[in-house]
Amino acid sequence: MLLAIDCGNTNTVFSIWDGDSFIATWRTSTEHQRTADQYYVWLSTLMNLKGIQPDITDVIISSTVPRVVFNLRVLSDRYFGTRPYVVGRPDCALPVDVRVDTGTQVGPDRLVNTVAGYDLYGGDIIVVDFGTATTFDVVEADGAYVGGVIAPGVNLSLQALHEAAAALPHVDISRPQAVVGTNTVACMQSGIFWGYVGLVKEICQRIKAERDRPMKIISTGGLAPLFQQSDVLFDDVQDDLTMHGLTVIYRHNTKQG
Repeated sequence: MLLAIDCGNTNTVFSIWDGDSFIATWRTSTEHQRTADQYYVWLSTLMNLKGIQPDITDVIISSTVPRVVFNLRVLSDRYFGTRPYVVGRPDCALPVDVRVDTGTQVGPDRLVNTVAGYDLYGGDIIVVDFGTATTFDVVEADGAYVGGVIAPGVNLSLQALHEAAAALPHVDISRPQAVVGTNTVACMQSGIFWGYVGLVKEICQRIKAERDRPMKIISTGGLAPLFQQSDVLFDDVQDDLTMHGLTVIYRHNTKQG
């Protein structure tokens, strides 16, 4: 079985893939101090609760937090007896090209989303990922990653607003009943919700105009379904896009081997 690990700035997701589907997924906060032993105790306990035998044969990792990768590699080597594939490392090949400025490092999560998007939908797509940052990744007709856009994440914007303005509370993200709020919380929710709807629409429209061709818009991330309620912002929403991409990259590398 394959253990796929997606380590983001806020959360780290562990999923077990049996070759046909994901049979279990768990999420934990991303902490660079967490040791390989702590990861294993946590993970093996959850596997036992679901009645899953810890017969992991392969591991693949995508991480936007470099300091976490070391302990995840130790976890793979010490407890599963396998050297992990790490997206972005030279020994982990991608099934698509990356066409950006020389010397530019593209986040592993963006590469994985590109691979997944192309595998599921073909080329000429925009992948919108609602994570710690809100990212827009442009996938060429042949599947190549050709660049994108990075904007502040929704929760990050809310946190900054709360911390910078003492009178403003922390609020949850939800679709407001009206655009014009009649209290502070409603005003903030409207500004964030409709502000990001406008941001997504405008950026995607400008990407399409610049590329001068029809493009599908695919979204992922926890807030994607919420923003889809506002309008038909996206052609499809894929909750497990990143995990799917990790399995595609894994298959590509094992076929090469």
